[in-house]
Amino acid sequence: MKYRMIQVGTGGWGKWWCEKFLPPNVQEGLIEVVAAVDIDPQAHENAQKFLGLPARRCYTDVRKALDENPADFCTIVTPPWVHEQVVDEALAHNLHILSEKPIADTLEASVRIAHQVRRAGRKMAVTMSHRFDQDKTTLRTELRSGRYGRLDYLMCRFTCDCRKFGSWGQFRHELKDALLIDGAVHHLDILADLAGARCDTLYTQAWNPPWGKFNGVSQALVLMQFPNATHAFYEAAKCNAVGLNGWGNEYIRAECEGATLMLSRRKLERFDYNPVGDWAGGLEGGGTPMPLLEQPKWANTWLVEQFVRWLDGGEPMATNVADNLQSMALVAAAIQSAHSGQPVKVQELLAQTERAVQ
Repeated sequence: MKYRMIQVGTGGWGKWWCEKFLPPNVQEGLIEVVAAVDIDPQAHENAQKFLGLPARRCYTDVRKALDENPADFCTIVTPPWVHEQVVDEALAHNLHILSEKPIADTLEASVRIAHQVRRAGRKMAVTMSHRFDQDKTTLRTELRSGRYGRLDYLMCRFTCDCRKFGSWGQFRHELKDALLIDGAVHHLDILADLAGARCDTLYTQAWNPPWGKFNGVSQALVLMQFPNATHAFYEAAKCNAVGLNGWGNEYIRAECEGATLMLSRRKLERFDYNPVGDWAGGLEGGGTPMPLLEQPKWANTWLVEQFVRWLDGGEPMATNVADNLQSMALVAAAIQSAHSGQPVKVQELLAQTERAVQ
């Protein structure tokens, strides 16, 4: 079945949706884009150029677009603080929803959205694109295989040189917790997914160095503990002298009982345990190269197809809005811990928020 959809947000990252993520699914007959919305009329050019929409189907007002164009679902590619407003409009028009991360700009708003979606009987998922990229999917598949024994701990490094104002997008330099809201939302989610459990306790130290042109924290170290005895460590930096592992090229190491798996800049290698080997013989680039999985679609392009299959009656997406509250809870816990200097019980924080919102 071909599903009619409305793209909300066609500028900035929305351009990538119009140009890269949606067209393959249009060509396969999975979706038909019937309208597009952006408050900036100049951004409508992306929907017209890449999706073939006529100007009359491009709107600056989301309600008008939904009123005039019957559809099955909408996508939300707007700033996080706008998500709840668009969700309300979509549910009022009985639409399913596929949204960019995070669910919203706060844990409270995210819980409200999840409750509203459930009450409306609609389906909503969030595009955690990094988790479903080729390299991370390959690493997850290898860990799930069980070939390397028990997982002990994980380490993720995300470091950049974005110290100059505006180099990471002006609005992020102005946000109080941009690094944790718009960066860690992907990486903490990936670590929890690789650990195969919901995070129990999280502790964060975060700061902004004197040379960082940010209104909020731009460097962070996060320690995570999971109930399956796995631990994880996250290093994030936007103000380093050089970016070693930036967007999409993160360093992730999985220390298992029988091997170390190392992913860096989209290359995966394995170091097998050798009981008679050198105690310090490992060197990045010196392991056994592991080929990445191959398939036609990755990241958001793949997630659009997964969403359509879910609408067709398939299994719920792993990033359905109810389950994706875990990702928002990780971000909220990281922010709370960074400000309080104390570890945070993640599941207790989420439960408290859900009780307060109900």
